[in-house]
Amino acid sequence: MHAPDRKLVVLIEDDPLVLEGMDGLFRSWGYHLLVTGTDDKALAGIADDDSRPDLIVSDYHLPGGKTGIEVIERLRRAFSAKIPAFLVSGDTSPELLRQARASGYHLLHKPVAPMALRAMVAHLLREQQIERGH
Repeated sequence: MHAPDRKLVVLIEDDPLVLEGMDGLFRSWGYHLLVTGTDDKALAGIADDDSRPDLIVSDYHLPGGKTGIEVIERLRRAFSAKIPAFLVSGDTSPELLRQARASGYHLLHKPVAPMALRAMVAHLLREQQIERGH
């Protein structure tokens, strides 16, 4: 179980180098991180941690033909909560951007600049606090 004052971020990414880089950034910023390559492993890891995630960051293209949108929706259903989330992808196609926007998710393109990543995280967590009335 993570310290209650540290936000739990679930990072779903199948590229080991991207995973390692983002893992290091989030930890250096003081977040508790659950890092995995699939939604099944994310759900299992969250169950082990016994906490609801504060944020989900998912690659768009995942193993088995799944999309980050599907994975985020699955995790949200599992917790019956609109957990803040965004997508990252190396795919810069206009179609992907349309799909992300239509689903209501922000999309950051890889390689993601650390400051852009931090700004997105801060924005979504702040938005969630405002929605909860804190």
